[in-house]
Amino acid sequence: MKIGFIGLGKMGFSMVERLLRDGHQVVATDLNKEAVKEAEGKGAIAAGSLGDLVNRLDMPRAIWLMVPSGKPTEETISSLIPFLSAGDILLDGGNSFYKDSIKRAQKLNEHNISFIDVGTSGGIWGLKVGYCLMIGGEKEAFQSLEPIFRTLAPADGYAYVGKNGAGHFVKMVHNGIEYALLQAYSEGFEIMEAKKEFELNLARISHLWNQGSVIRSWLLELAENVFRQNPHLRTIRGYIEDSGEGRWTVAEAIGENVPAPVITLSLLERFRSRQQESFSNKVISALRHAFGGHGVKKE
Repeated sequence: MKIGFIGLGKMGFSMVERLLRDGHQVVATDLNKEAVKEAEGKGAIAAGSLGDLVNRLDMPRAIWLMVPSGKPTEETISSLIPFLSAGDILLDGGNSFYKDSIKRAQKLNEHNISFIDVGTSGGIWGLKVGYCLMIGGEKEAFQSLEPIFRTLAPADGYAYVGKNGAGHFVKMVHNGIEYALLQAYSEGFEIMEAKKEFELNLARISHLWNQGSVIRSWLLELAENVFRQNPHLRTIRGYIEDSGEGRWTVAEAIGENVPAPVITLSLLERFRSRQQESFSNKVISALRHAFGGHGVKKE
């Protein structure tokens, strides 16, 4: 198939390369012209602008967006609309908020343009092992693009999950679960790192746990590699960003009256990681001294 691709970051570029390897034609563009040139070297058709990209595609067109969520996605879609025609399909593979995707689908529907929201997971490893694709939108549009999804995903690695917004909703919850999994693993490894008397080898334990254990996972494979390269993580600062999906998942849980304490706490722990000194801990220390005479460490 022939498809347009907007956004050649780490994931976007690898997705284009995977499509090209399987014989698809890709027209690619990005604000980074060096990335466009590199994609052209892999076999993509380079486009210098959004209009140029649209003109190089056959009708009805299919265009995949892989740009940052929020304003960049909104501006890109708005800029594309004047170049598009009825019957075209626009896909958003970024981490957009599902309610924004519903609004964008409605906006594009006014122009008889289909919109597909594709929750995409796989990170920088997707080129090699494929991407997990959670797909929402009109089922007919989804079916027409299945050759693209089959190439990008591993076996059984893509699914139509529902109408517009469903794809990004499922990906949002997926990332909320990811927050909690990362927190659980991190706490377990910290307990073992603190137990100095056993001199535990965390890389070896990560490998061990992946051999039939109930907590085996790809994250443990990555942990094994990390601990082999940097056994005590001495060169890494424990500062953790969040890209929004955890917040959205927690807000959705509250809105639906669903208790989600583990995911919520894992999000709050990310906030804590950015504090050089926690004021709340200072308060606790001061109050323990006040009521019980417990020692206070001075700065």
